Amino acid sequence: MAVTRAAGGGAVPEVSNLPPEEIIFGQSAAMQPLRQLISKILGADLPVLIDGENGTGKGLLAQYIHSRSAFSSGSFIKINCAAIPGTLLESELFGHEKGAFTGAATSKVGGVEMAERGTLFLDEIADLDLSLQAKILQLLQDGQFRRMGDTTERRANTRVICATSRKLEGEIESGRFRQDLFYRINVITVRLPALRERPEDVAPLAEYFLGRVNARFERHAPPLPKEVLETLAHKEWRGNIRELENLVARYAIMGSLDAVKAETNLKRFSGKLSPDGTVPFKHIAKQAIREMESNVILKVLRDNKWNRRRAAEVLNISYRALIYKIQEAGLSQRNSRKAIRDATGPSQDAATPPE
Repeated sequence: MAVTRAAGGGAVPEVSNLPPEEIIFGQSAAMQPLRQLISKILGADLPVLIDGENGTGKGLLAQYIHSRSAFSSGSFIKINCAAIPGTLLESELFGHEKGAFTGAATSKVGGVEMAERGTLFLDEIADLDLSLQAKILQLLQDGQFRRMGDTTERRANTRVICATSRKLEGEIESGRFRQDLFYRINVITVRLPALRERPEDVAPLAEYFLGRVNARFERHAPPLPKEVLETLAHKEWRGNIRELENLVARYAIMGSLDAVKAETNLKRFSGKLSPDGTVPFKHIAKQAIREMESNVILKVLRDNKWNRRRAAEVLNISYRALIYKIQEAGLSQRNSRKAIRDATGPSQDAATPPE
């Protein structure tokens, strides 16, 4: 059983459903040293620091370490330090007593206690403010902590795994991160390579994501063509694995390679040049992404009979974000027939229910 925490929400239990090891670690040369290192530390009750760019799978790797460790019978508690404001974050971590602050109507157990004999995963630990860093340091030094508004010292038997997308050495030099805490969490450091450093793994990952999206949404999108996968392998992937997963999801939902081609420059440029003869690439890329996003949203809305809440769930975004994107793109049921015809051709045109 794993438990995740996000900004503005409570603990949400979910059954661990990790991908196969060949998907987690891949087959590229860049991932093999990592795989060997992980195999050595699984049985060691030591703090682990996972370093890697956003979207490289740090949370997934932390959950894998937990699932193969002596603490696997306990809960896996993930707390995103960058997503929760300071006071709320302290409550999320250590809990609070009734009346500890305005709105604290009842006592609350924090992530440290929930992770008893389990794993506490602190994502983006560089975003912890200095006062909370001191309390995490105490937890790591002697296993003790206090709930907010309480004078009782409590003990916790919890394994701590931290992750960061920023270089903590630079944060220490700038005075934003405690050096003594760095030495405590940096017992074992694991660096996750960026996706651009492991091009051999792009095709297997894309095939895995496609199978998962097809199963989840009952789609039947065919495998990506070999030449497309070869092109994807050489993409820069600034968003790393998360970007690849989103691209494959758009392809499966749209049922067309247009979404993939727009992001891999497989389409021939037919726009206008600037007066000086240069290609306004950034403008073109942003416009293509906006158009592709609008097409995906429109397709999902149409598939769900313009049920916006259901569409937001399918797109894995908040309802408020979906409404904003609908308004920004000027989408409505009245103009959806024309927009779909322009995006997918006359064969896709169908009557839409009235608003």
